[in-house]
Amino acid sequence: MKQFAVPARYTPGPHALVTDDLYDNARKSPERVAVSRRVDGEWLPVTCLGLADDVEAIAAGLVAAGIERGERVVLMSRTRYEWLLYDMAVLSIGAVTVPIYETSSAEQVEWILKDSGAVAAIVENDAMRAVVEGIRPGLPALRDLWLLEPDRFTLIEAGLSVGHEPVVARRDTMGPEDLATIVYTSGTTGMPKGCVLTHGNLLSMVHNVVAADEVHSRVFNEQQSTLLFLPLAHSLARVIQLSALHAGVRLGHTDMSNVVEDLKAFQPTVVLSVPRVFEKLYNTARHRATAAGKKKAFDKAEAIAVAYSEAVDHGGPSPALRVEHALFDRLVYRKVLGAMGGHARWAVSGGAPLGTHLGHVFRGMGITVLEGYGLTETTAGGTLNLPGQHKVGSTGRPIPGCEIRIDDDGEILLRGGHVFGGYWQNPDATAEVLDADGWFRTGDVGHLDEDGYLFITDRKKDLIVTSAGKNVAPAVLEDRLRRHYLVSQALVVGDARPYVGALLTLDTEAFDTWKSDAGKPADAALQALLDDADLRSAVQEAVDLANAAVSQAEAIRRWRVLPQELTIEAGDVTPTLKLRRASVAARYAEDVELLYS
Repeated sequence: MKQFAVPARYTPGPHALVTDDLYDNARKSPERVAVSRRVDGEWLPVTCLGLADDVEAIAAGLVAAGIERGERVVLMSRTRYEWLLYDMAVLSIGAVTVPIYETSSAEQVEWILKDSGAVAAIVENDAMRAVVEGIRPGLPALRDLWLLEPDRFTLIEAGLSVGHEPVVARRDTMGPEDLATIVYTSGTTGMPKGCVLTHGNLLSMVHNVVAADEVHSRVFNEQQSTLLFLPLAHSLARVIQLSALHAGVRLGHTDMSNVVEDLKAFQPTVVLSVPRVFEKLYNTARHRATAAGKKKAFDKAEAIAVAYSEAVDHGGPSPALRVEHALFDRLVYRKVLGAMGGHARWAVSGGAPLGTHLGHVFRGMGITVLEGYGLTETTAGGTLNLPGQHKVGSTGRPIPGCEIRIDDDGEILLRGGHVFGGYWQNPDATAEVLDADGWFRTGDVGHLDEDGYLFITDRKKDLIVTSAGKNVAPAVLEDRLRRHYLVSQALVVGDARPYVGALLTLDTEAFDTWKSDAGKPADAALQALLDDADLRSAVQEAVDLANAAVSQAEAIRRWRVLPQELTIEAGDVTPTLKLRRASVAARYAEDVELLYS
């Protein structure tokens, strides 16, 4: 199949805005809890009315500060309640939110502030403020710089002088064509480009997904809750937050540094994550079982989980399989899922493919991972698996209102109300990816099955062609490598080379555990053990697992372990843990050469 489309269930009206749900909820369900906010270790309720009042108070303060309709306001912070407040406040007055990852370098911050022409910046702490102050002389458009706290209360006090009427008046003159946000792609190469997204783009994504009966009845409704811990500067986390407001899902906020404790305390029913988090959860559980002498039991539990999940798609599990599944549910599955709070039955995963095997493992254990596909340019979405319309290993069918086409070279093209209008002040880059008919060239390669489900093969630019002319998709090998508990990241190389090689990094926690299990000194550094026979044997297990999925010509012939993990701070991975391939290959060019010497 080359093309597939699903009709839209929602089209934004002439005055529809992203902020409508916020104020409608306050009017219709003022006492319903919209957000649980962590304060001094306790999760305190914030009602729909309280949330709207908080937002409108800040919005009035922004008006008092002179922020005009269409002006850009930078928001740089970890995921937290105040991020939601400021974003909604900026949008409420017709201004434009420009999110920046809290881990961004000074160079990236300067580029985004300058390129967007931001007139104000809201930052979380003194360190971030110092970064902006350090580059401020080169930012003539920047008028105001506020701290998230305590300047919130300064803005609220200033807003008392103008009242709420100007905020309401601004909203009354806006519509879905108004610019809502410029999201700069974290990018795996070069400086980020600003994706221009309107209120209509965001509404088309949020409302069309939540309008699906399967989503609203089973996943996202007023009986559900979700804890956001991915950066809200990422479009997927932002869309999930807006979807929660639209569907009445109780929201909570934390970040990766507190996620383990907060998941257990918050106990969400729906979890948003990226594949790396699921991989690490699985790898940790598997290794703990192995270290405790229970490897055979875990392997059996895993096999039953996969068999149970596969049976769901083929008439349902047999009575005997149900009995075995119930046994391992008590002994294994509940303990594994306890790391997510124990109440989650649904998860949404994006950013990269999770893989068929792990998809079946988690569904068999009791949490269905609904994989989707999209980019910042498509307001985070494009395809999504739904309850009852789910193929494990795929990224689902097009969301309502989305068309998908597979080009002759396998590239995926998307079109719909959620597709952006172009890159901010960059017509040349826009013309490269967006044609006159509205088709967006994603740069990803994949195929559609007979039912319209999309399967991702790889990034078009990432495909490796060896000197022997063999095409190799690195994602297949890299996904399998990361399935081993010791492996944190993997970069498969081999373009114009005689064979395929790989650079690997080891998970710090897993490495410490391995040293204990292998009888190595606890204080032994990775650098000192890179040539250790036992360690190389353990890593070879990961390589063998990866090679089992490909032909001999595509198999990894040689590999090297790098002496440290790849980090966001070093520019090796994006804030959503995607590998910056070109950056890593350049930084470790000598190691790559050693693979072929």
